Amino acid sequence: MWLDGALRDADSAKVSVFDHGLTVGDGVFETLKAEGGRTFALTRHLDRLTRSARGLGLPDPDLAEVRRACAAVLEAGAADVPYGRLRITYTGGLSPLGSDRGAAGPTLIVALAPATRRPDTTAVITVPWVRNERSAVAGLKTTSYAENVVALAAAHRAGASEALFANTVGRLCEGTGSNVFVVLDGELHTPPLASGCLAGITRDLVLEWTGAQETDLPFEALERAEEIFVTSSLRDVQAVHRIDGRALTAVPGPVTAKAVRVFEERSGADLDP
Repeated sequence: MWLDGALRDADSAKVSVFDHGLTVGDGVFETLKAEGGRTFALTRHLDRLTRSARGLGLPDPDLAEVRRACAAVLEAGAADVPYGRLRITYTGGLSPLGSDRGAAGPTLIVALAPATRRPDTTAVITVPWVRNERSAVAGLKTTSYAENVVALAAAHRAGASEALFANTVGRLCEGTGSNVFVVLDGELHTPPLASGCLAGITRDLVLEWTGAQETDLPFEALERAEEIFVTSSLRDVQAVHRIDGRALTAVPGPVTAKAVRVFEERSGADLDP
């Protein structure tokens, strides 16, 4: 991993107990798929990292340093991590206890860990908690992930890998770490960013490559969806075979299968190393 401008091993990489990312969750992050020493869509992720940092009022990250850090970590871990999760974390840095930031400047951490390739299909649940589409941090990829931890634990207890949220006005929003797509009357839809969902990198590419529609949908649309799939940097396009107690038939359905195929074909090209 990379910390404070240099490669370090896990035992020597130490962050202060007064780091604002730890004390109040004041930070942003990106997760990238790393395979064979390369990342997918790095520039897109770095653009979003910058947008998230600006949304929190953090200084723009030094993207040249972030790229150096990613390259160094990938090179160091290439032999041991042929397929992994590359995590970029950028926090408010050393600060006094409380919400005020200190003057020490941000902390940058880049770490690589092995990842398991996702299965072709998965089960999801819906949860009673909501996303606040009017929040000051709506649409930002922040390190304040406590509600995701709670919802994902509920999903795991139910034998699922993901939990889906509505927003405060009862519209379909997103998962804890994924975007959601649904097929209604043969047409592919996903919630708009105004729902409060994250502008997922994979979501954006699926929209671009499949012609899916951004549609403001009631949360209940999940109950009548003919097909459902979720997307993220490590899931890519993953079909849903069960939602709550409802099994979906013939998974993946034709629309999902086409989205999987198109994504695999297009992302296999040298899109953005």
